[in-house]
Amino acid sequence: MKKSLFYTLMLIVLAMVTACGNNSGGNGNSASSAASSASSSGTAEESPSAQADASGESVKLTIGSWRTEDKAAYDKIAAQFHEQNPNITVEFSPTKNTEYNTVLNTQLMTGEGPDIIHLRPYVAGKQVADSNFLVPLDGTAGLDQLPSDLLIAATGSDGKVYGAPILKNAALVLYNKKLFDKLGLAEPKTWDELLKTADTLKQNKIVPFAFGSKEGWILSLTHGAIGPVAYGGNGFVKKITTGQTDFTSKEFTDSVQLLKDLEPYYPDNYEGIGMDDMRNMFVTEQAGMMIMGDWEIAVMRKMNPDLQLDAFPVPTKDGKASVSTWVDGSFAINKNSKHQDAAKKFIEFALTEAFGTTLSNELVRQSTIPTVQPGDELIKKIAGYANDANIATPYMFNVYFAAGNPSSKTTFETDVQGFLLGKLKVEDVGADVQKSVNTWFKPLSQ
Repeated sequence: MKKSLFYTLMLIVLAMVTACGNNSGGNGNSASSAASSASSSGTAEESPSAQADASGESVKLTIGSWRTEDKAAYDKIAAQFHEQNPNITVEFSPTKNTEYNTVLNTQLMTGEGPDIIHLRPYVAGKQVADSNFLVPLDGTAGLDQLPSDLLIAATGSDGKVYGAPILKNAALVLYNKKLFDKLGLAEPKTWDELLKTADTLKQNKIVPFAFGSKEGWILSLTHGAIGPVAYGGNGFVKKITTGQTDFTSKEFTDSVQLLKDLEPYYPDNYEGIGMDDMRNMFVTEQAGMMIMGDWEIAVMRKMNPDLQLDAFPVPTKDGKASVSTWVDGSFAINKNSKHQDAAKKFIEFALTEAFGTTLSNELVRQSTIPTVQPGDELIKKIAGYANDANIATPYMFNVYFAAGNPSSKTTFETDVQGFLLGKLKVEDVGADVQKSVNTWFKPLSQ
């Protein structure tokens, strides 16, 4: 029995390990094995909710998360919740990012774990839900205010919602406003204007884009931001997810080619540059622009408080704009929790404007709650783009194509590295990704 449990645990850990950090890949086949094993082993049988909170007795809830850097913010939120629910205490107990998946899965497989789970989005979260470790949240007060494009981040294969999305991300062009003002540059409104802006920076001995291809996730994120310039955004995403087109299409291969087209504006030896180097290059004002997620804003301001940071959506060839969006994480209830009633109260609180406002302001991030107005002016500006249906488009590989073994997202990232090195043709990238997708993806209903 112990040997069987060990192998089952290893399957789900391997299925989720690539979801660490921003590179959220997945393994759909392993997830299916883990779900089957969990159901048959009986380790995830539903625990009855404790009635202590209903009777007024003290209850202590724990929240498990990978966000160690957010502890101060969640401690403040826990205090706010405790004021409204004096008999419920909440402890935010995060685990190191690189260890979170392993620790969480070990706990879940042994019938333990935190009462509230900070669920990674899309494939990784679906694997936990499909393994019968979570409580469905359908009908929870406040959940109906969130649009379906957010809820899919925490929806299981059975169509039920298992997590409440709390933060969302946007990838766009961050830029150094001081350098732009010094050179008389304005935010570009077309793709050609963006290239001219990059030319001006380069002529003035400034690296146009802080960029590197060493880490695969940066490539899929950058493509997610600039790809719509070629494939057109939401219309293409709908076609490819419903089987009306595929990754061998000219629209897609043209979108990959854009990464190569920007090569003259990358740093020297960009093939060996990773995220830390990119960030340092931008923060020390050696680079004028950086295509990146908005979570980096708080990080870079902390590194350089004098940095005059601003942002604009990726301009398209016809003068439109595009911002890539996706959910960062959700809160879910552990099916093994003995305090499910209290945990549900916290989930309901996490879906309020008060929670969303505090979280947004403390972390300098976008809340998923529609009525929340960020206190930070730059985040408010970015949220305006991200909430505009004419501008926002999903980070396609992260939202829809992060399953497979290896994941189709990982296949894409590896192939793009080869493409930028001149080892693959752009058509090879499209063909390889489509071959990967064919092994697991079932087109969505139109």
